[in-house]
Amino acid sequence: MPQPTTELRNSLSTEIDSLSTLEILQIINREDHLVAEAVARELPHIAAAVDLIAARLRAGGRLLYIGAGTSGRLGVLDASECPPTFSTDPSLVVGIIAGGSRALTTAVEGAEDDEQQAIVDVQQQRLSPVDTLVGIATSGQTPYVLSAMRYARSIGATTIGLACSAGSLVEAEADVMIAPVVGPEVISGSTRLKAGTATKLVLNMLTTTSMVKLGKTFGNLMVDLRASNTKLKARSVRILQELTNLGPEAASSLLARCGGELKTAIVSQQCQLDPDAARERLRSVDGHLRSALAL
Repeated sequence: MPQPTTELRNSLSTEIDSLSTLEILQIINREDHLVAEAVARELPHIAAAVDLIAARLRAGGRLLYIGAGTSGRLGVLDASECPPTFSTDPSLVVGIIAGGSRALTTAVEGAEDDEQQAIVDVQQQRLSPVDTLVGIATSGQTPYVLSAMRYARSIGATTIGLACSAGSLVEAEADVMIAPVVGPEVISGSTRLKAGTATKLVLNMLTTTSMVKLGKTFGNLMVDLRASNTKLKARSVRILQELTNLGPEAASSLLARCGGELKTAIVSQQCQLDPDAARERLRSVDGHLRSALAL
């Protein structure tokens, strides 16, 4: 197995410790510009992954991320943002990290090499054939991730690989492989840098686009958000005003009558329905606001 690209030395930063602060920052910034280009080259594969994820979610499946270290933390982060952003159940998108919750803030020695624990971890999440497992391993050869993906394939779950090295071991375990090759890091092997940024960009795309396809937005408006804090409550009122031309007080009152459910409030106002009838109309079109308004 060739050495992963993420472990090679970057010729532009070999003397980085002798440079000025500004020169160091210029190198980091120059290298960061390569990340978006690397992700762009993978868009067809990302699209194929999204289509698989969305189909599985529509069929009652879930999306699970698994990774170690930075990769695992980014998966947990992306998963944790879905409930407040798209009003999803916390069990719909799940992040699994080698070493468990302690590994979110502290390095857990040997966790990324524990192949048996990977199987235990996905089994504890009740991984099923209708689910999708995204294995995140920037080097493409993390034993923990590979073991989980092999198990997922053995039970018929969909597997998606995400690595920042081409031709990696992860590819053999993936139904769809996403490999934004960002090149050697400014600090050799520090994959929290370009590889971490590329990973975050891809994960953003996977969940955001899947949720758009599931009807969680109306245009680019976040209509399926969960108004769980002051900021989100204010956003809900603003969106309701924008789509219905109601004043702030009327919009707040309608939102309250609809139990804080923004889509229900929009359908109730625009279709002149009581909240229960608006909810039923939304249920009849699987929650797609645009379709509900067109009935």
